[in-house]
Amino acid sequence: MLEKTTRINYLFDFYQSLLTPKQRNYMELYYLEDYSLGEISETFDVSRQAVYDNIRRTETMLEEYEKKLHLYEKFQKRQQVIAEMEAAVDKQELPRHTAVWLEQLQDLE
Repeated sequence: MLEKTTRINYLFDFYQSLLTPKQRNYMELYYLEDYSLGEISETFDVSRQAVYDNIRRTETMLEEYEKKLHLYEKFQKRQQVIAEMEAAVDKQELPRHTAVWLEQLQDLE
């Protein structure tokens, strides 16, 4: 469950601008603020089932965006390459000035 939550949080970070305000609100409350479905339904004066359905549809949309755009997948690969490069710098397999470039890459993420 934690893996799914982490993945959805990342997908939300990457694709939230493609969502409607209502979808963003529900996802923020559910995944980032840890509200229950009942708490969200009370906040917006809708049924618990409506909140559940909206969140599930939004999760599906986020997964579809990822299938098409691969932003999260590319982010993971960049993080892996950066970690490997940092390890190589630490082992002095790469020049020390490479560390500056790595810092710049991390600042961009």
